[in-house]
Amino acid sequence: MAFQAWLAECTRSPRKINKMLETNNLHKSFEGFKALTAIDFKLNEGERHAIIGPNGAGKTTFFNLITGHTQPSSGEIRYKGNLISGLKPYTIVKLGVARSFQRINIYPRMTVFQNVQVALIAQKNQHFRFFSQAHNLHKKETEDLLELVDLSEELEDIAGELAYGKQKQLELAISLAADPRLLLLDEPTAGMSPNETMESIQLINHIAETRSLTLLFTEHDMGVVFGIADRISVLHHGQILASGTPEAVRQDTEVRKVYLGEEIGNGPA
Repeated sequence: MAFQAWLAECTRSPRKINKMLETNNLHKSFEGFKALTAIDFKLNEGERHAIIGPNGAGKTTFFNLITGHTQPSSGEIRYKGNLISGLKPYTIVKLGVARSFQRINIYPRMTVFQNVQVALIAQKNQHFRFFSQAHNLHKKETEDLLELVDLSEELEDIAGELAYGKQKQLELAISLAADPRLLLLDEPTAGMSPNETMESIQLINHIAETRSLTLLFTEHDMGVVFGIADRISVLHHGQILASGTPEAVRQDTEVRKVYLGEEIGNGPA
């Protein structure tokens, strides 16, 4: 009887879905040019949500607004229900939002280990007069992050000498040093070979699952989009054209006509 009562309660009260990120009537203009118009967007906790659209659709502007690198002309952005529009980027990072950029952002003359270690030191607001004082700080955390992104064998390698795909893995580890709950990835596989792209899809899915992350990412490669995303939003001329599951977007006639044509049907079977 107790089990039946529990089952009935579960049926009556479905698990609450928590909103991780929400924008309301978000606008951004640059000297009269409307980059984003009336963006109403919701991202639920645990989702892996892709933002797709042609060049100039507003994807990078949208990311810049979320992370505080650009301020909205009007509208609001909320993270876990709290207003974050207007906050500085470092404050938003402290709240649990991290981002990797399309252009690789690493310290090329430092070792792989030092890149991640410095990110951890910065995240914890620690200060030291000489680098030698920091040599052993967060050693285990650094090693764990590098193992997570499959760079354990490259600890002492110079970051700038890594293959391109490995540099992107390092940048991912640096982003994870902020211990985010929401991770934004801007074109995570741009410039990668087909093999690197497949490995990146597997790695991103593994990290999202292992760290219980919510993902928001932009991507042109539809194979990557369908390999990671459980929801997709399509931006066109600064407005959301469609939003839904990959299959719903794949079948959307307006999306096919305006943006992707038949390309959207070319994702993995």
